[in-house]
Amino acid sequence: MTITGSQDQAIKRRLRLGMVGGGRGAFIGAVHRIAARLDDRWELVAGALSSDPERARLSGQDLLLKPDRIYGDFNDMARRERRLKEGIDAVAIVTPNHAHAAAARAFLKAGIHVICDKPLTTTRREADQLAKLARDSGLIFAVTHNYTGYPLVRQARAMVQAGELGAIRVVQVEYAQDWLATRTEATGNKQAEWRTDPARSGPAGSVGDIGTHAFNLAEFITGDEVQSLSADLHTFVEGRRLDDNAHMMLRFASGAKGMLWCSQVATGLENGLRIRVYGEKAGLEWHQENPNVLLFSPLNEPPRLIRRNGAGTGEISRAAGRIPAGHPEGYLEGFAQIYSDVAEQITARLEGRPAHPFSLQAPNIEHGVRGVRFIDAAVRSSQRKAAWVQL
Repeated sequence: MTITGSQDQAIKRRLRLGMVGGGRGAFIGAVHRIAARLDDRWELVAGALSSDPERARLSGQDLLLKPDRIYGDFNDMARRERRLKEGIDAVAIVTPNHAHAAAARAFLKAGIHVICDKPLTTTRREADQLAKLARDSGLIFAVTHNYTGYPLVRQARAMVQAGELGAIRVVQVEYAQDWLATRTEATGNKQAEWRTDPARSGPAGSVGDIGTHAFNLAEFITGDEVQSLSADLHTFVEGRRLDDNAHMMLRFASGAKGMLWCSQVATGLENGLRIRVYGEKAGLEWHQENPNVLLFSPLNEPPRLIRRNGAGTGEISRAAGRIPAGHPEGYLEGFAQIYSDVAEQITARLEGRPAHPFSLQAPNIEHGVRGVRFIDAAVRSSQRKAAWVQL
């Protein structure tokens, strides 16, 4: 998205980005950095890249940050960047889950926009408190549910909103992997270690890590909210402290019914995020591992394949694409779309104009709170033998 204001108003620079977490040995930090640069609207200029000051220093050197913009502590970074004439416009928080809330609070209090990885926090109380602070600040707060940035996910949402499926009846969503099918956390795998540690990951394992993506996708595409759920969380791998598989039933505000399955022990599956939505008039089906195809099935008609940038796609889908039809586009570009959406919102403020409406599809702090409430409800339900609980 490259829409700007008038020539006199248009800012003539990249937005300045800071990062908390994502240093040496991290996975998701590099993903965020690539995504932020993909559309050439951001430049990484500062970072508190590790809770270990020496690792933070070395990580900053790796990324060619200026020495005085490499910080050993995010609180120090927030205070100093706030005072700089050319301080950061926004911060990306890419730490393990338990550190999200404190870092986000520090930058909101410093008057700096926030882009935070999911889940927003590890407790519902923290999420609600952070949301109030964000609302009161008036700052932009985005949560990187990157799958909402895929062109055909936005196409699916637009078709539901346009009434092409009619009233929604059934939603089936799943996110299944096999990378934790054995006790990977005992082998020194850093990503597995913190994701299976309640102190860093929070009260849920697979539910918090990937179940939140499935939940968010279901609400994003349907435009409906889950009101209650019945969940069965289970740990299959002996010695693991958090769930690695969960089955749930969902009840939506509209009356639609749903099912959600998330698993990190589904042998043979790599990144099986899939959703099917069925309405009175038609159904939709989308698979993340084949993201450039959307299956649309009107009642009593042959199914139709809608391809990214092909016939049947709308402006909102095409605006989220970057490359010619027939070329694969997916994970990194999904993240990039969130960064471009946030860049558009911040740039619009700097230029004194309304943000392009497409950019407002980026998940915000309210979506982040929904994700934390989903995790909380799933854990409570499972503890009560899959009793129905409200979000």
